[in-house]
Amino acid sequence: MEKKNRLTKREYFDKVYKHGKSSANHQFVLYYKAQPQQSSFRLGVSVSKKLGNAVVRNRIRRVLKEIIRLNAPKIPGGYDLILIARKPVVEMSYREIEKSVFHVLKRASLLRRNGEPKQAD
Repeated sequence: MEKKNRLTKREYFDKVYKHGKSSANHQFVLYYKAQPQQSSFRLGVSVSKKLGNAVVRNRIRRVLKEIIRLNAPKIPGGYDLILIARKPVVEMSYREIEKSVFHVLKRASLLRRNGEPKQAD
C-alpha cells in the first residue's frame, strides 16, 4: 500500500474514532471520516491480540492491506478509514475476507462503481 494511503499516527486514529461514523458486519468494523482536503483515502488496520499471536495478526493485516491496494480505484478519495478485524476473520480464506470487506464498504456507501468520479462528495 502506498505511503499516501496509510493512516499512521495515533492522533489520526483518535479523530476518526471520535468524529467519524461506523459500519459493521460479523467480520469487520469500519470507522470512516470525510476529509475533503485529501485527494485519496487513507487506511488504518487494527487487529486485536485476542485474534491470535503476532503471526496470525500480521497475516490478517497483510491480507487486508493487499485487498485494499488491489481495489483502491473502487474506494473514493477524501476519507480516513479504519478497518478493525473481528474473531471470525482468523478462519476465513482470502476470497471470503475480500467479500466481507466489500460488504462493509458497501454498507458505509464507500464502494464506487467504475464509472463514478474519484472525488469525495
